[in-house]
Amino acid sequence: MSWLRILGDLVHFLCLGLRSRTSLAAENLFLRKQLAFYQERKVKPRRADNPTRLTLVLLSRWFNWRDVLTVVRPKTFVAWHRKGFRLFWRWKSAAGRRPIPAALQHLIRRMARENRSWGEERIANELLLKLGLQVSPRTVRKYLPKWPAAPPHGPRGDQRWAVFLRNHARFIVACDFCLVVTAAFRVLYVLVVMEHASRRLIHLNATAHPTAAWTLQQLRETIPSDHGYRFIIHDHDAIFSADLDASLRRLGLTVITTPVRSPQANSLCERLIGTLRRECLDWIIPLSEGHLRNVLESWMAHYNRGRPHSSLGPGIPDPRLSDLTVEPCGHCLPRGHQVVARPILGGLHHEYGLQRLAA
Repeated sequence: MSWLRILGDLVHFLCLGLRSRTSLAAENLFLRKQLAFYQERKVKPRRADNPTRLTLVLLSRWFNWRDVLTVVRPKTFVAWHRKGFRLFWRWKSAAGRRPIPAALQHLIRRMARENRSWGEERIANELLLKLGLQVSPRTVRKYLPKWPAAPPHGPRGDQRWAVFLRNHARFIVACDFCLVVTAAFRVLYVLVVMEHASRRLIHLNATAHPTAAWTLQQLRETIPSDHGYRFIIHDHDAIFSADLDASLRRLGLTVITTPVRSPQANSLCERLIGTLRRECLDWIIPLSEGHLRNVLESWMAHYNRGRPHSSLGPGIPDPRLSDLTVEPCGHCLPRGHQVVARPILGGLHHEYGLQRLAA
């Protein structure tokens, strides 16, 4: 409605431009005489609305408006002019970047719906490494469904310990246990062993009765005789006995025991266990020990070979799968290809890839 009024004033102004100068001067004097009666009687005019303000500001460019302004003070009229400039620049700045293609928006929402635990960085890494679509995580966040935000990250650890981990990451393995309860309320213990540098999960197994002997056997099966590791990190759990540590030293490893009540000292392994819970164990109730092992085996393969990791660049933990990455090609899929999804753990997660269309 406001634009219609402004358009009507513009048409009226163009029509006045066709009249003679004498006629316009006479009408101007006629209107001023009538306005003088309102000024003498101190009649307060109604507050001007936005279309009227815009029309008066535009008309002021054609003559000296200070001599004829009566409804408001000049300071107020200048404020109208500044407000018009703010609206103009807001309109000029509202365009921003061009939106990504509708098909890519639909793909981002599809990934978010099919993988409820994924955030914008995980989806952006999946698009870059698997499909070659280079999209910023902030752009992905713009098209995500409005779900509750993920909890913030925990506090950072000590800087000196972090420097040690960063400098020796290629030679460090870490291990820890987590608990899982079956459908029959049976408590099972899951042993997690990982590499620091590649974030690769090198061992994952479960048992109902963890002992030092069982744990040592798992570590012997995990760490080969010709390994290049130098350090192994674990906590003060009673399972990691003195005999177990002595056997690990004979394997050529230096045992580092984290301080009591300091999970941040083994933060990478703790975070991996958190990822294991959020992406797998929190969604599945194991029926038995064998069922849990099958679930862990499937998730371990997905974690090492199909899940992008932001800390790797992003990248895939398994170095042998470098062929999974594709060259970035902007916001459009390569010609002659389509996106295919492979469900993991019955559709809890999906791995995406490119498939050439049939001729």
